Amino acid sequence: MQLPSIERIASFDVDSQRTFTPLCPDELPVEGGATIGPELNRQAGLARWRLGSKDSHSPEAVWVTEDADKVGKPGVPGTNVEEHWPVHAVPGTEGFELVPGLPRPAEYDYFVWKGVELDMHPYGACFHDMAEKMSTGVIEWLRARGTSHVLVGGLATDFCVKATALQLQAAGFQVLLNLAASRGIAPDSTRDALEEMRRAGIETFDGVEALGQRT
Repeated sequence: MQLPSIERIASFDVDSQRTFTPLCPDELPVEGGATIGPELNRQAGLARWRLGSKDSHSPEAVWVTEDADKVGKPGVPGTNVEEHWPVHAVPGTEGFELVPGLPRPAEYDYFVWKGVELDMHPYGACFHDMAEKMSTGVIEWLRARGTSHVLVGGLATDFCVKATALQLQAAGFQVLLNLAASRGIAPDSTRDALEEMRRAGIETFDGVEALGQRT
């Protein structure tokens, strides 16, 4: 796998938060989610720019409900929500924090907080809404810096990582998904997500060693 000059490479840590790890068992724990920090750091060493994102959700959001009819119903608040989820990634809680070993958000070159609105629950980090009309600025920021390749890892492979990777690929970047820096919720949905991403032209690699030695 041939990479361009480091000046044209960005690294993206997608929603690498404790809410998606066994550190927060009552939220949305993904097996192995707390272990990806060191590999994300190694991945960032291959790039000129490091970007990150966090889910940032209120416990009063419309998707926190046992009534499925309230979620994603056209014409009412919740249109930008696909399904119901438990309370997770609430600012000020442990679940909101990044997994062990990662920098503070202020140390990234660009960072996105998503899902702040009570009736908006985007998966991808490039748009605030499900219709992908309200940009978070990620795509524009990368284009302005001449980025051509984006290395992606994070949580979870079959949801927010997949959506972010597909958005970046559709925007014209070559996305490379680091399997060693990502974890999925379930084997079947993760397999389907990987197939969808590969059909879209996204390449995968299993750890930075697979990309070869860079100087």
